[in-house]
Amino acid sequence: MTVQDIRSFNRFYTNVIGALDYGRRLYAPYTLTESRVLYELAHAPRTDAADLRAQLHLDAGYLTRILNRFEEDGLVERGPSETDPRRRRVTLTASGREAAALLDERARESVGAMLDTVRAEDRPRLAEAMRTVRTILGDDRAPRPEDVVLREPAPGDLGWIVQRNAALYAAEYGWNADYEGLVARIVADYAEDHDPRLERTWIAELDGRPVGCVMCVRDDAPATARLRLLLVEPDARGLGIGDRLVGTLVDFAREAGYREVVLWTNDVLTAARRIYQRHGFVLVAEKPHRSFGRDLTGQDWLLDLHATPGGRRGVVGGGAG
Repeated sequence: MTVQDIRSFNRFYTNVIGALDYGRRLYAPYTLTESRVLYELAHAPRTDAADLRAQLHLDAGYLTRILNRFEEDGLVERGPSETDPRRRRVTLTASGREAAALLDERARESVGAMLDTVRAEDRPRLAEAMRTVRTILGDDRAPRPEDVVLREPAPGDLGWIVQRNAALYAAEYGWNADYEGLVARIVADYAEDHDPRLERTWIAELDGRPVGCVMCVRDDAPATARLRLLLVEPDARGLGIGDRLVGTLVDFAREAGYREVVLWTNDVLTAARRIYQRHGFVLVAEKPHRSFGRDLTGQDWLLDLHATPGGRRGVVGGGAG
């Protein structure tokens, strides 16, 4: 391996990226850097400008100009940080989320078109080669919270939610196939009929793979949202993923006009309960029951959105909710 080998590969890969981004006018009317800023804001709903600058390695003045343009276009709002009043929080508006979603859709279509040219039998080799490059040049560092992105489900992700819930709860709590059936019904109902203005699913992604999820769906009670299927993979715990998923859901529910958020869980899920408490949920009822092949104590939790300010961030199965 020589310097020239790396430079040659860089020129090749730059051409690949150029074909994806500019040949298809993927980022119009935004530059590549502006689109990266939108992407980060869409996957971290409460981001301070200083954190954004560090994550993207941008000059402070350049980032300020980008954010000024976004604010003029109605894409972002800026205000004091909740953790440090000396810092500025940046939040996407509804128009900003639409713009970010459109860019994400175009990116998926563009990359999908490129993958269509790769033979099925070559795709595992390609994926492994990409992981190898990231592992070696990334200095084999441990994952960081900022490496995790929250996104909407891609094809196959809803099936992943069912499979991972069933496997993890069987391994960690000994729950039987009854729980998998419950999760499958919840996911099927969401897939067949949900209103994206009022209901949403988030997938937490780390290094290109899903490692967590949560669902927000309408409850039978008026103006009430229900949190369902909070889950974080064991090897991704400790990165604050569960906290981010719940906080993002609470923000969404508040912006969608819900009055309260409710959830059902079981007392054995102690890590999830701590997250709910941090975000202001209150235990309102509990009752013993026999489900999933185990004797459990079910719990109902409630968050009054009018009584609490914006939630805090900070791991982790949450039950069916």
